Amino acid sequence: MGKRIIVDVHFDQMRVAIMEDGELVEFYMEDEENQGLIGNIYRGRVVNVLPGMQAAFVDIGLDKNAFLFVGDINVENSVFDFHDNNNEEPKKIKYLSIKDIIKEGQEVTVQILKEPMGTKGARLTTNITLPGRYVVLMPTLDYVGVSRRIDDEEERRRLRQIAESIKPQGIGLIVRTAAKDKNGEDLIPDIEMLCRLWERIKEEEKKGGAPRLLHKDESLLYRTIRDMFDLDVEKLIINDYRQYEKVLELVRMISPSLENRVEYTDLKRNLFEVYGIESKIEKAIQRKVWLKSGGYIVIDPTEALTVIDVNTGKFVGRANLEDTVFRTNLEAAEEIPNQIRLRDIGGIIIIDFIDMEREEHRQKVLEVLSQALKKDRTKTHVVGLTGLGLVEITRKKVRPRLSTAFLKPCPYCNGTGRVYSEASVIAKIEKELERLFEGNRAWGALVEVHPSVANAWLEDKNGLEQLESILKKKICIQADDNLHVEESRIHLLQGPGDLEKTVRFS
Repeated sequence: MGKRIIVDVHFDQMRVAIMEDGELVEFYMEDEENQGLIGNIYRGRVVNVLPGMQAAFVDIGLDKNAFLFVGDINVENSVFDFHDNNNEEPKKIKYLSIKDIIKEGQEVTVQILKEPMGTKGARLTTNITLPGRYVVLMPTLDYVGVSRRIDDEEERRRLRQIAESIKPQGIGLIVRTAAKDKNGEDLIPDIEMLCRLWERIKEEEKKGGAPRLLHKDESLLYRTIRDMFDLDVEKLIINDYRQYEKVLELVRMISPSLENRVEYTDLKRNLFEVYGIESKIEKAIQRKVWLKSGGYIVIDPTEALTVIDVNTGKFVGRANLEDTVFRTNLEAAEEIPNQIRLRDIGGIIIIDFIDMEREEHRQKVLEVLSQALKKDRTKTHVVGLTGLGLVEITRKKVRPRLSTAFLKPCPYCNGTGRVYSEASVIAKIEKELERLFEGNRAWGALVEVHPSVANAWLEDKNGLEQLESILKKKICIQADDNLHVEESRIHLLQGPGDLEKTVRFS
């Protein structure tokens, strides 16, 4: 089936699915609430400089101030005026404190490196990058690089030489993977277009104060055509005719040879349902992922890292325990990179494979894992086995995980995935009753609770009788399906007659 890009447009929402051999490997969504910020360029104002953290907080007009680490600051004099003007030795620049580079109230042009995540604001850089189809322009750096995804050393040398010969003076250039087998004539229009864009940004920079947006990165549709639609893609299928015409226009401009691979469909059904993508997205936000053999992996994200645990599950194997474990681990080593890529898991990732006795088995699993991770466009590195036999991976974190677009923390468990047990809920209610009856002449109380709590409480007749004896009050319990397991409602009763009224109107 090969590689396909499925674009589903529904009102103001656009969803893009990247499929490889019928499997969903990447997913992107953009609407009014979920608009990507990475790549946007702002004129910001420094609001706070923290030498102890070697970082500064910058107001760029978002809800939360963004942060700028000293390592993400271009310390060329053409970009910043140093307060410490006596320090002119370039080799000493990297040892400067952030307070020697910028100050509160200063205006600075910055680009978003990482989306805001949780309580953290966006991460910024002053090293501006402008991506094109074949190259990335770095107007504030003087550097030439070639994409690491081009493995052929001879081809890397050839592209580096071309880039050195055509790059504008004083401007950096990174040759992208799509430039493989291309020549200088293919790259020059890209460079010229990006240079014009940089000139427009610099003109915009002069027009007003801060904070304000200078340049918004291209739409999801444009980025998909620019970054992902290449010769490896058999088809790009889209269900909106107006956007289909836009795609054709972009493809004719960026990759004319791929125009015949763009397909419009007027299917009335949900395009994602037709290709089985909806169910795959549902699975991609679940904690447990089943493997074809019957084993499974469990993915648990935490604040600092993501932990992935491998289990044999229903798989009992055919030969012996070591063989069963090895086969489960091999299958997990192929599936885990798919899940990391699809869920966009970043930062530190720890994988707890099932213990293997044989060294060659351990090395084979690591080899399969490393090979599968090479399909990932995001920079990923296998650190290796820890002392406890855990595999450590680092992956560049640029945007929130896929699950954050669909899920929010549970308002009852506050994201822990746990709620109070029935016994704990009953204990809390008993304490609340003691507090309410203190100095109160009420005859008793009607307590409305979730059915599971009511059953647990009524089954413990001795406990209920003991409570009534201690309080010297009548306690009546009523189940309510509409209540959450942790919720309860307490109605104080002045006499037996109140009980009938309360039950009738509750």
